[in-house]
Amino acid sequence: MPPTDSQEPKKLNSPSKVNLTPSNSSRNAPSQNRSEEITTTIIKTINQLTHGFSSYSIRDLVKHAEAFGSHLERNQLKTNQVRKFLDAVNRIKADLPEDKNFSKIETDVVLLKPKLAYAAARQPAAKPLSDVMSAAIEQVHSIDDFKRLVQFLESTIAYHKASGGRD
Repeated sequence: MPPTDSQEPKKLNSPSKVNLTPSNSSRNAPSQNRSEEITTTIIKTINQLTHGFSSYSIRDLVKHAEAFGSHLERNQLKTNQVRKFLDAVNRIKADLPEDKNFSKIETDVVLLKPKLAYAAARQPAAKPLSDVMSAAIEQVHSIDDFKRLVQFLESTIAYHKASGGRD
């Protein structure tokens, strides 16, 4: 059973110590470098999760979603550019099996990755979202992992809109 937020495994490099706010030097750096830095930091954190995506601390998840959502807005990602992806996630969420048998939705979850790739191919501003969410999908091995993925996606989109993102 994956640990709950109150009993999370110890992490070698705690994501809460990662600085996702721009420093003076990164404010002067090209936007693409900052984009890569935020995206790389979040992907690294996701890849270090040893007990699935549900082991992503909710506090770190929200902090990363805030930085990432703001970043996506600065890169002019429009919510409707990923509408098919969001709709697919919501369809899976609506059809979650009551018996918590992940194998019933595993195919649908893994097939979210091609939807992300398609969105990124059509709109380059969606590439960081595709990269981060694809890494996250690789960490989804249970219903609880999927629910945490939904929380991350919803939080990212909320912060994107709060930063001025448009449909």
